Amino acid sequence: MYLEKFNKFLKKVDLQDYRKKYSHIRITEMDLDKDIQAISLLYEIYWNKKRFISFDDFYKIYISDKKELIELFRIKSTMCKDCFYRGLKARIYRTWAGLITQIHAGYVAESVFGKGNVLMSEELDHKDADIRVEYKDHKLNYQIKKATYKGVRSAKVKPTKKLDGEPIALFYEVPDKKNFENPRKLNGEFRIPYLRFIQDKRTIRFNNGFIIFTKETFLPKKKEIDSKKS
Repeated sequence: MYLEKFNKFLKKVDLQDYRKKYSHIRITEMDLDKDIQAISLLYEIYWNKKRFISFDDFYKIYISDKKELIELFRIKSTMCKDCFYRGLKARIYRTWAGLITQIHAGYVAESVFGKGNVLMSEELDHKDADIRVEYKDHKLNYQIKKATYKGVRSAKVKPTKKLDGEPIALFYEVPDKKNFENPRKLNGEFRIPYLRFIQDKRTIRFNNGFIIFTKETFLPKKKEIDSKKS
């Protein structure tokens, strides 16, 4: 149910408009104090509370929730108010756009492994587990990684000492939109990034440009675990 609602929400996001507004703004790029980062609030709203609200609505909550701490940080940074807040909104948007893709993947994983078997939080995020699955005595720590030229793939990564379980990297590719608007070259052949993307069934692209994971991302691992003797 929540996955379907999240899909509908993501399809309505005007990514093109947001990118026009914020992609060119890189003013507030210094390290933010942990207390004013948006990650914890994003997990709280989109994963714990399951509220699929627009970026603008999220930003209003973020500013209201951390108003005093943000202003103290701005003063400490010695930036002018207008520049700082224009830059901050653009920066929070980039965090928002990236993290809701990860959180959506968490709902996809939940639809495969079952309710209550998938964990997501800021704490797990800092421990290199964007999505943690606990299923039939197996613990899987998925790390979502953007690939610039390699096709979407799953690969094992070196385990960390931070969490028990099997680390799994989920690579996904975001081809330039021109590959979807004009997928064929002059000779009629498909552009390689486009062909590579459509051949991998683990990701799909919504018309607004959002690229999301599908159940095919997690099904092979579930089948592998299910096939093992208890």
